[in-house]
Amino acid sequence: MAAENNLTEKFAKAQSIDFVEQFGKSIKKLLEMLKIERRMTLPVGATIKTYSSKVTLDGTKVAKGDIIPLSKVETTEGDPIKLAWDKKRKAVAIEDIQAYGFEQAVSKTDTELLRELQKEIKKNFFAQLAKGTTSVSGVGLQGAMAKAWGGVAGKFEDDDVTTIAFVNPTDVADYLATAQITVQTAFGLRYVENFLGVDVAIMSTSVPAKTLYATASDNLCLAQANMAGSEIAKAFDFTTDETGIIGVTHDVNKQRLTAETVTASATVLFAERLDGIVKATITEAAAAAKA
Repeated sequence: MAAENNLTEKFAKAQSIDFVEQFGKSIKKLLEMLKIERRMTLPVGATIKTYSSKVTLDGTKVAKGDIIPLSKVETTEGDPIKLAWDKKRKAVAIEDIQAYGFEQAVSKTDTELLRELQKEIKKNFFAQLAKGTTSVSGVGLQGAMAKAWGGVAGKFEDDDVTTIAFVNPTDVADYLATAQITVQTAFGLRYVENFLGVDVAIMSTSVPAKTLYATASDNLCLAQANMAGSEIAKAFDFTTDETGIIGVTHDVNKQRLTAETVTASATVLFAERLDGIVKATITEAAAAAKA
């Protein structure tokens, strides 16, 4: 009986390590894809502030000895983002464990849970991109991309800008069908590097058709609670990796005869400057001519 219990714990620990490694690798790929270098470790409950800024320079030519007039800098706060716990639990019943085997049954459903966790992060991120305050329009996808690139370059003109664009797959379908383009995948997102003047173009149905979002990679940041080595990890026997981005534990519920997976994390991917998010509308040539 003791040997059987030990064997179960080894399986559970191995499953937790595998889950954490998969999630950690997917996060690393996401950061690489978006060229993100800024990561913040914050306590759960911390409030992240976003903002838009506007500078109005006084163009007066100042005579010798005269008072220099003030230029105006306005900063408007956007909707605050609260770093909150994201807790998930799923269970595999004895019937499925018997049918597929313990490791297969848990691994199969863990993969689905992993996808859902990724979807949560992406859903919140795209919802924030939609709040961008800088709008442009261009004829066709290439024209809209050019306008978006120009808008981002203008907002971050003093920086070495890496432009990241987000576009609906239907708007790039023609290009993908006719051009020799290498499409890659990271964090469940398809992307193309050096596409129509932008450094990275990410395709997602979360972006409305005939619309694209663009921003600088320096405007993007990942905030997280650190699950590695924390008191919480010790208390609940969470397995984590060096990213500390998620804690995972596996256990059995003998009353229900289920094998359970429990995850806890607090992660937010966001753009700091809302005016640094350029929303471009893709217009048709005929519509543009009438305008």
